[in-house]
Amino acid sequence: MTTQNPIKRLAETRHEFGEHGGVNMSVEASTTFTVMKPGTMPELFEGRKAAPEGCYLYGRHFNPTVYQLGRQLAAIEGTEAAYCAASGMAAISAAILQLCNTGDHVVASNTVYGGTYALLNDFLPAKANIRTSFVDVTDLAAVAAAITPETRVIYAESIANPTLRIADIPKLAELAHARGVQLVIDNTFSPLLLSPAAMGADVVVHSMTKFINGASDIIAGAVCGSTEFVQGLMDLHQGPLMMLGPTMDPTVAAKISLRIPHLALRVVEHAERAEIFARRLQELDVPVSYPGLPDHPDYKLMQQLRCDDYGFGGILTLDMGSRQKANDLMDVLQNKYGFGFMAVSLGYFDTLMSCPGSSTSSEMTDEDLSSAGIAEGLVRMSVGYTGTLEQRWQQLESALSDIGAIRVKLPVAS
Repeated sequence: MTTQNPIKRLAETRHEFGEHGGVNMSVEASTTFTVMKPGTMPELFEGRKAAPEGCYLYGRHFNPTVYQLGRQLAAIEGTEAAYCAASGMAAISAAILQLCNTGDHVVASNTVYGGTYALLNDFLPAKANIRTSFVDVTDLAAVAAAITPETRVIYAESIANPTLRIADIPKLAELAHARGVQLVIDNTFSPLLLSPAAMGADVVVHSMTKFINGASDIIAGAVCGSTEFVQGLMDLHQGPLMMLGPTMDPTVAAKISLRIPHLALRVVEHAERAEIFARRLQELDVPVSYPGLPDHPDYKLMQQLRCDDYGFGGILTLDMGSRQKANDLMDVLQNKYGFGFMAVSLGYFDTLMSCPGSSTSSEMTDEDLSSAGIAEGLVRMSVGYTGTLEQRWQQLESALSDIGAIRVKLPVAS
């Protein structure tokens, strides 16, 4: 599928300067903003003058620095607008609450981040009477069968966490729109690599904590969509971001904005190393899953949907057969070889490893874990780019040998 390279779109937004002509945008720290004429303030509150095109009102509503970061995210995702929030979960929650009212229904992938699962399965039914049916999103017939007259949203991750199955976004969009439903896609695993909006998604959400930020030092999220949708999120009466207040600090927005220009370099390096590791692991008969391997169930779909410049993503999984074996591998990798860290996030410059069934997907029941294909011995590995590739590969290979997962051939004596 041919779409414009997101970096080309992003480059077109690089025309703002700092307050005093700086090449970087200024940080607007004000929580409140003045107006030049007293009649302007009622117009802002009554919605007759739209911020930020008119002027700014209050930091929980729109902030100039946060707004500019939103413009960068909109450029990356190819949407009319975007706005940023204090976390990925804030972005996801706001998107769902904007599209659904009490009594409404969501059809969601049965393989999603554990926090998203808890929001849809536990929190929203109890607090808002918004209910969700979880289905295999790769089974379009199952998705269609789950839609009811109350369904307002189909929700999926572009690359599923942690099974790495690929959502057929164009077909999901076609199905959703034929039934009068909105398609929301979480693109956290694949910024630049996949462009859901160009494939028909109505709303794209991100946890910018991960690849977009890249340093595991900031919690942040973004919602990307039409201008009307984003303005609705900030509505003074019913906007979820405005009313619930998950406001991004402008200093945080400025920090993330400075990391956007090298996002492409980072994404490419993550993906290149992940693909090399995956191919070598497969040669050693280690049970590895990676969308760039020809035997991945969605390899052809991924080839069709991805932007060719950015590889197949920076995450792979290993099925070690048992939780104990998975823990043994991560223990040796971190504490003996310094290969990476046991941590639940991803997109960091060092490799991060976790056992999802007992961590990032632990909110799911055993039955749901089994249905989603999340094995208890699954290790999710977000491949970093520190150290040389060969150094890291030798560490990984040695750790697998140490726990008896492979046999490493000894070098031939000269």
